[in-house]
Amino acid sequence: MNRTITLGLTLLLTIACAANMHAQRMPAHLNKLLNAQYAISSLYVDTVNNDKLTEDAIRGMLEKLDPHSSYTDANETKELEAPLQGEFSGIGIQFNMKQDTLYVIQTTPGGPSERVGILAGDRIVTVNDSVIAGVKMKNTDIMKRLRGKKGTKVTVQVKRGNSPELITFRITRDKIPIHSVDASYMLDHQTGYIRISRFGAKTCDEMIEALDALTAQGMRQVVIDLSDNGGGYLNAAIEMCNEFLERGQLMVYTQGDKSPRNEATAHGNGRYKTLPMAVIVNQYSASAAEIFSGAMQDWDRAVVVGRRTFGKGLVQRPIRFEDGSMMRLTVARYYTPSGRCIQKHYERGHKKEYEDDLNDRYKSGEYYSLDSIQFNDSLRYETLHNHRTIYGGGGIMPDIFVPVDTSEWSTYYRDLMAKGLINQFAIEYVDRHRADIKARYATVADFDAGFDLTENDMKRFVALGEKDKVKFDQEKYDTSKNLIQLIIKGLIARDVYADPSAYTIIINHRNPDLEAARAVLDDKARYQSLLLHGNPEYERLVRKSSQTKK
Repeated sequence: MNRTITLGLTLLLTIACAANMHAQRMPAHLNKLLNAQYAISSLYVDTVNNDKLTEDAIRGMLEKLDPHSSYTDANETKELEAPLQGEFSGIGIQFNMKQDTLYVIQTTPGGPSERVGILAGDRIVTVNDSVIAGVKMKNTDIMKRLRGKKGTKVTVQVKRGNSPELITFRITRDKIPIHSVDASYMLDHQTGYIRISRFGAKTCDEMIEALDALTAQGMRQVVIDLSDNGGGYLNAAIEMCNEFLERGQLMVYTQGDKSPRNEATAHGNGRYKTLPMAVIVNQYSASAAEIFSGAMQDWDRAVVVGRRTFGKGLVQRPIRFEDGSMMRLTVARYYTPSGRCIQKHYERGHKKEYEDDLNDRYKSGEYYSLDSIQFNDSLRYETLHNHRTIYGGGGIMPDIFVPVDTSEWSTYYRDLMAKGLINQFAIEYVDRHRADIKARYATVADFDAGFDLTENDMKRFVALGEKDKVKFDQEKYDTSKNLIQLIIKGLIARDVYADPSAYTIIINHRNPDLEAARAVLDDKARYQSLLLHGNPEYERLVRKSSQTKK
């Protein structure tokens, strides 16, 4: 018997002994898994990375469960959690890429870059002697160079205006806030508007600050915009619900096979419990956004406007490992106060079909026509105050359905957007006209009322597209022209003014969801009718769905 075979038998004997020891202490399926890993690392023909092998095994197991259980390595975990923590350490700039060059849109007020004198419009060419301009570096790689621990220093070289000389700045990194409230302003003399993009650690504080500021301006009703809000922290949604609900009212509960029912009820100390409210949601609103809108709907506290939400109602518990990696394991489901399960249907291990759901909704016409939506009579629920009918089945179905507006969409517009040309043109326009715009329009409101792109501006824009091989099509251009102009105007406002609401103020002029929300708030009789009786159109669709099945 040669030495190789002897060594192999020894290893197998070792594995067998280990198996016997483990069998006495752990279930057979865990014993099997450990033995498989031990055999691979000990006997496999090539060298294996045991850390990678373990991570792959964890990912493989989670993929066979639900669509939202996941594993992230240490670096992925940091990137995942940063936007929700409410801050990170960096140099404090908002930037865009213009022809492979980092272009500063604005600096964080009071932040590290502003303190050393970096200005909007500056182009950062080097970071710590590494050239980042003209090298097609990914945004994530650039951010890694600019971000770092608080107190550490980074040296950047900046090109300003037409000067050929680079200016050198030494910046001390500091904590930079990440805001959840993207926009907050008065729509008219009585209606406030607050757009919330995520549910992070400081979201409720930001919302209350915005509500207080708008109240001081005369607000008597409010629109909370959660469109495209993918969720975040459960506690942030609970804190927000608490501001609008009475003491003891259930806000959300969770339950799973191995997780007993856990309820969150309002303390009743909120200051906006009677403020008339409309909540905007769409197909991308998920998780915490669905918890908030669902609670407001269940207690007849607000009219929900838009389209059926995503349907992400699985509770993930973070399980952290010593190396900084994390497994987010689904342990329960979210339920609205009326008992509706937020989670839409899924088959275990069929993640692709689950991910295709939004595309399937598009193909079925759900985004464009109320008649395309299937209402199941078996999924009727009642609100908890006025006992009106609402529907379950995954996601939150709004009280007022608003179809997606595609009247100004064209393939020409799509191609311009895909190549980033609308954004590029706005950057170049601001580069040439920043001082003139600020001299002529002191505020965003002045700019909104008085500024328009000229025909010559649009000719230059079309030429920019043709230069980048986007073929001009007059008919499609005419279809999308007003939309293109509006987006460019919004981007210019964002770049010129230090007001985080600037882009939203401009772009909201063509927001059918917002128009519907404002209309129902202004029509007091309709607002009250929806909260008392629900949408009568939905009853018709239930009857239609029942007849179709027969």
